[in-house]
Amino acid sequence: MLEGAMMEQRKNLRFPVKFRSSFSSIGLVGGEGSIVDLSIRGCRIESSIDVQPGASLDVRIQAIEGEPPIHIQAAIVRWNQGREFGLEFEVIIPTEWVHLKEFVKQLELEPYQRAQQQKEADI
Repeated sequence: MLEGAMMEQRKNLRFPVKFRSSFSSIGLVGGEGSIVDLSIRGCRIESSIDVQPGASLDVRIQAIEGEPPIHIQAAIVRWNQGREFGLEFEVIIPTEWVHLKEFVKQLELEPYQRAQQQKEADI
């Protein structure tokens, strides 16, 4: 029931992904995890590190191997369940915001682009 309620509150599409991430909070927690879904306003991370709802984390998303990570200066932990927790992005500098928006836009286009490529290959 809780998961359904959380889903209803989301305003942005989340895309299934598998990216490395690192996160830290001054003096409280730090570690690495895998981002398993991403939206323009937040993400879900799978990690062995226990983080508590309400914590503010500095997050780095390694979306493209060999490229600098997307840096979220402050993301609030909204929930945790087992080895996963959900973040809402709160503070991100303008250049990182542009990088994140462009990346999420590419995720939106991917299914369409794959369908188009398949159509072209079938011709």
